Amino acid sequence: MRWLEVSVEVDAEAAEAVAEVLSRYVERGVAIEAGPDGWHAGPVVVRAYLPDDDERWARRKQIQEGLWHLGQIVRIPEPSFRSVAEEDWTEAWKKRLRVLRVGAHIVIQPSWLDYEHEAGDVVIRLDPGMAFGTGLHPTTQMCLVALEELVRPGMEVVDLGTGSGILAIAAAKLGARDVLAVDSDPQAARVARSNVIGNGVQGTVRIKRGSLSDVAGTYDLLVVNILAKVIVELVEQGLCERMRRGAFFVGAGITSDRTPEVIAAFKSKGLEILDQRQQDDWVTLLAKRP
Repeated sequence: MRWLEVSVEVDAEAAEAVAEVLSRYVERGVAIEAGPDGWHAGPVVVRAYLPDDDERWARRKQIQEGLWHLGQIVRIPEPSFRSVAEEDWTEAWKKRLRVLRVGAHIVIQPSWLDYEHEAGDVVIRLDPGMAFGTGLHPTTQMCLVALEELVRPGMEVVDLGTGSGILAIAAAKLGARDVLAVDSDPQAARVARSNVIGNGVQGTVRIKRGSLSDVAGTYDLLVVNILAKVIVELVEQGLCERMRRGAFFVGAGITSDRTPEVIAAFKSKGLEILDQRQQDDWVTLLAKRP
């Protein structure tokens, strides 16, 4: 299958706004990646994929118009479009990924690379395919550190917007008894399921294609690594009602300028803000239901 890749190179402050525009028109989700000089210097790249089919020209026009309107508020360069085969996309990712240690014990091991385990390692073997969630992004890394601190044996966890399944797998390997991993993207659900099986945690992690309305019951920990606007909308739609008393909430994908509105949304539901962590322009919030 072929995909139409759209990418926009922007300053970090405008990245979330561009991601929100792209998310209206694509089926695969949106990734914000480091630019050629890394996270600490220069612009970032907002990237998304849509089917390279008969509707591509209409979708391309919609994206260009949406970014033009955003450009009346903040400078947005012209987006780049290119047709890519799914196999080529995967191979490009493979060249970028490496074995990565996050936090005290978590190791992200691309499935095609060798790694000699050390005592105490919590190893996540990962093949992201065309789903987002490789462990390279600061928000993913901060979420992994938060899970390492918060997950306790026997917990029930929800990972909403699971992507590659990396956070759900981490929760399972850190001792959670049951993990529900949800994503509206069918490709992400397929990739997450494959990674769950590859890590041998299929008895703990359940993959569900859907959204918040498909999450029933209450849980000990919720992790949502999406975008600030989406997190606020989910809170308004009842996300916090899925939290048991004493449950934790890890919210990420939040740019520093959008942090106050997410905090306000949490507090409006009675959540206590435990910590606000920042890496580059990205913020992760840890909250608790008293």
